[in-house]
Amino acid sequence: KRCWELFRENVGEETLESDHEIVELAQTVAKECGGLPLALITIGRAMAYRKKAEQWRRAIEELRRSASEFAGLGKEVYPLLKFSYDSLQNDTIRSCFLYCCLYSEDYGILKWDLIDCWIGEGFLGESDRFGAENQGYDILDTLVRACLLEEVEEDEVKMHDVIRDMAIWITSEIEKEKRNFLVCAGAGLEEAPDVKEWENVRRLSLMQNQIETLFGVPTCPHLITLFIDFNRELKTIADGFFRCVPSLKKGLELPLGMSKLGSLQLLDISHTCIQELPQELKLLVNLKCLNLRRTIWLNKISWQLISKFSRLRVLRMFATGWFSFHEAPEDSVLFGGGEVLIQELLGLKYLEVLELTLGSYHALQILLSSNKLKSCIRSLFLQLFRDTTSIIDATAFADLNHLNQLCISNGSELEELKIDYTEIVRKRREPFVFRSLQRVTIEECHKLKDLTFLVFAPNLKSLSLYDCGAMEEIISVGKFAETPEMMGHISPFENLQMLYLMALPELKSVYWKPLPFTHLKEMEVLGCDQLKKLPLDSNSAKERKFVILGDTQWWNRLQWEDEATQIAFRSYFQT
Repeated sequence: KRCWELFRENVGEETLESDHEIVELAQTVAKECGGLPLALITIGRAMAYRKKAEQWRRAIEELRRSASEFAGLGKEVYPLLKFSYDSLQNDTIRSCFLYCCLYSEDYGILKWDLIDCWIGEGFLGESDRFGAENQGYDILDTLVRACLLEEVEEDEVKMHDVIRDMAIWITSEIEKEKRNFLVCAGAGLEEAPDVKEWENVRRLSLMQNQIETLFGVPTCPHLITLFIDFNRELKTIADGFFRCVPSLKKGLELPLGMSKLGSLQLLDISHTCIQELPQELKLLVNLKCLNLRRTIWLNKISWQLISKFSRLRVLRMFATGWFSFHEAPEDSVLFGGGEVLIQELLGLKYLEVLELTLGSYHALQILLSSNKLKSCIRSLFLQLFRDTTSIIDATAFADLNHLNQLCISNGSELEELKIDYTEIVRKRREPFVFRSLQRVTIEECHKLKDLTFLVFAPNLKSLSLYDCGAMEEIISVGKFAETPEMMGHISPFENLQMLYLMALPELKSVYWKPLPFTHLKEMEVLGCDQLKKLPLDSNSAKERKFVILGDTQWWNRLQWEDEATQIAFRSYFQT
């Protein structure tokens, strides 16, 4: 009975009631699932829109045939789960699903990163970037609804380990001639598999291992995808390593031999310790996506290298050179704050998505003078070490319609993120000018006192403040009161999920009155001894219980709206 209820719940009453024969047929399908919960869920989801009895009869035949045909080839559940895979609408969605098994078990895959890969692989048929992105998000929604992917956070998905095993089974055994994956991700390898095993492989994943060297020259003319990221011990790749993989579309790490990869369309070296982009990479004339995210030691990018990637559509340089930006040599486009880099970006006529790190306010002003670049920018990292700017006009950010992430670091002289509220309302005729902004990080800005501009960011999901010695209020009641017509219409942080407040010794207020916090998942407070009251009352977080992390002494000193609020939030606190 419990199995039937689980299956029934995933099919839905509307489908079960759409034909008088379906309930009996559905009970037969549920029995074919053998009492396995994952099969009951995924097959139930696959049948949720089949409202004709004949479709259910065919499904029973397919399940029985699959169980018979693949008997002994895999675990009992694989043929059952394969029914959900076969039920996907088209081969594009199936290819996108199977691609996910290249990632390690339980690995949280960033949605935009995955869609970048799908575009680079040519899975998505839309000709323009935004159309392809939308198609990618639609496919992700389809796979989540089918329970073939799980949504971890709003911007991450992962594969259930059994679903992943089934996908590997399909790619390496059932559809080997068509797919032929070799997946060794997260396998604890210290050496790569023998290159002879690669000969007919089309997609190979060695990510998240302890591989130190890649020697030998593999002969694999069909290899189009290679994952070797998160091999943190990897120091050497033989220069001839890439010579015999002419079809490669996705790669990582940079021996000079990589310049021979004329077909390469997506190069992802994010989260690596690379310090220089070799000039020889200018030969990668077909490159469409370059991901340099969080290459924190990278500071040498030769002049006229980026501009050679004339087909580039996506450039991700968020936190590039974070730890070494201001040590960039004079012949690097990062020298002087990134002004030369911006000039090179202006020549990339196909550029559609841009994440950027800049080292000066002047470079930011140059960026903001270009309508082309303003329309592309998604993430912005301002590394203001040695910059003497005391006031940044945040009003200008209102023109960045796609800005999703903002980080300001090391602004030792920065006193104010100024915003002209009257001008914004006059131009926009509506208050929420930072609608796309979801993640904000401010760190080591020792003279900054507030972040009142965030009241105009209604979709903010994550706010992280670190080591800002003068920060007194996050939202200043005095500044907010300058626009009294706004005060009754705006309730900040309505969509906030994560709030991190660390080393803010002068912080006294997040907001001057209680907030609903209907989406908050986690609040962490450390080194904020003056913060004696949180914006909470008995009506806050009614629909959701979140975690408050902090020091016990700080927690015990907190003042509350009333005793009921204190009692209500006591169970939220963790040290």
